[in-house]
Order: sequence, then structure tokens, then C-alpha cells
Amino acid sequence: MKVISYNHNGTHGVGVMVDDPSEPGGFVSLSKAAPDLPHDLRAILEIDPGLDRVRAAAEGKPADMVTSDVTFDPLIREPHAIWALALNYTLHIEETGLTTSREYPQIFLRMPISQVGHEEALWAPGLKIAEAYDYEGELAVIIGKPGRHIKRENAFDHVAGYSCYNEGSVREYQSQNRQFGLGKNFERSGSFGPWLVTPDEFGDPADHTLVTRLNGIERQRAKISGMLFDVQHLICYLSEGYTLQPGDVIVSGSPGALPLRPGEKPETPRGPVVVEGQLHMRAGDVCEVEIDGLGTLSNPVIEDPTPL
Repeated sequence: MKVISYNHNGTHGVGVMVDDPSEPGGFVSLSKAAPDLPHDLRAILEIDPGLDRVRAAAEGKPADMVTSDVTFDPLIREPHAIWALALNYTLHIEETGLTTSREYPQIFLRMPISQVGHEEALWAPGLKIAEAYDYEGELAVIIGKPGRHIKRENAFDHVAGYSCYNEGSVREYQSQNRQFGLGKNFERSGSFGPWLVTPDEFGDPADHTLVTRLNGIERQRAKISGMLFDVQHLICYLSEGYTLQPGDVIVSGSPGALPLRPGEKPETPRGPVVVEGQLHMRAGDVCEVEIDGLGTLSNPVIEDPTPL
């Protein structure tokens, strides 16, 4: 099952995609199919962590709306927490030359204001503010069933589904502080979507591949099995500290950059870490994050319109 969060004429809603080749982009709006459910996916997960009521409400129903008539919201519009991973792929560690713990995941937080939905514009900082605005394609894990001190063998029981994430990063600001903080939280710098795919449909994350494209050219490609700390480990580790909440998002880290193509020039270094294959995002670009089994998260890039 694929579940979306959307905005239609100023009203937020949740829908279930319908696999019907005759009506691409069709979905069942839960506001009609299940009016007793909340119109927010996080609120739904708080009362229906396995999305069983959602599945039952949409099953067998034809599409009553299409995605071309709505705006995609970030899948979870206002998560209780967005936990993000630094240096969680071996190739990314090697290309940056940075050291990291092989025993403990390196975790930081993102804020809801830093993310947009599928097909919505990412805001590149004005060049007077920062030049190194970088894509980071990642797998997002959405928590359904809450839990504390979760055992590894039970970790997947707490997952409502998976999605794609572009964890856009402003490197100059990331390197200005010991904590990643602001460089990972510029307004509308990242994206989340296009939909949640339930575990029964997606399977084991380790069996899938992540690809990031900038203007149609592959810039990242990696097996998710290449993560230093897998999804189960991350769930267990975070639950040692607090009770994971329905709608919590775990953004599981980004792989390394592919080598530049012949004739392409590396970016001018804008900080202490130089990754030769990494190209910055600029206004006019389109960035895509694709994970087989999850679909493609696509976003145009514009310059931050906020007056200086």
C-alpha cells in the first residue's frame, strides 16, 4: 500500500494510491473513504500504527482524486522528531576522509520547516549566503508502533513504512559548528516523499538500491545493505534513549558520490571536507532520489526568494 499526504485548495489530507493504469496518479481520499480518521498521517498513525484501518477503508475502492490536482505535502508534515544519520555508509566515510564511530551511530536532528513534499521547490541559499548546497539521497523510515528498549528481532514491528528523503545540506554552515545544526536545517532545503510504502510491499530495506540524480545524471548509487548501521540497529539504538513515537522519521544516511564524468570539473572546496564527485545544487536544477520499490522523489531547485 502507498499512502500520500497532500494539500487540496488549502486543506490537508491523506490518500491511498490506486494501481490503475487507466488512471495514473489516482488515489482514494480518506476524507471520503474514512471521514472518521484524522486528515494528517501522523495523527492517523497515533490511532492506527499498522495502517490497518486505512487499508480496510481504501480496499476495493476506485480512485476519486488524482495527484495532478493536489500538492504533495511532506509525508509526515510535523514529525515529533526527524532523526538523521551522519556517515552511515562506508563509501561516504572513505570519500570524506572523516573518522566516525564504528560502535555508535552519529545522529542529529532536522526540523519540519526544513522539508518539502514531492515536486515542491527546494530553496537553494543565495550565493551571498552559501554556495555548497548539496543533495543527499536517503532512505526514510517512518515509525508506527511506539516503543522503548526495542529488541532487534522486534524492530521491524515498529515500522509503519518507508519513503525517500533528500537530506539537503548547506556545507558552509554545517562546518561552522561542532553540531551540524543550522547547516542541516535551512528552510525548504530537504524533501520527503512521494509516499509511504508499507513493509509488506517494500520488504527488507537491505535488499534495495538508492540512486540520486541531478538533472537526469546519476550522482549517487548504492545498495542500502552498505549502511554501517542498518535499520534495525537504528531503531533499537534510538529507543534506548526515549520512546519512539508514531510518525517519527529516521533518515538513515547518504552514500558516497559517483566519480565525475569525463570533462566535468570538481566544485571549488567550500569547507574542510572535499568530495570530488559531489556537485552542488543550484537554482534551475532538478534533483531526484529513487529507491526501487519506493518510487522517485523529485524536486526542482529555486533560489531562496526571501529578501536579504
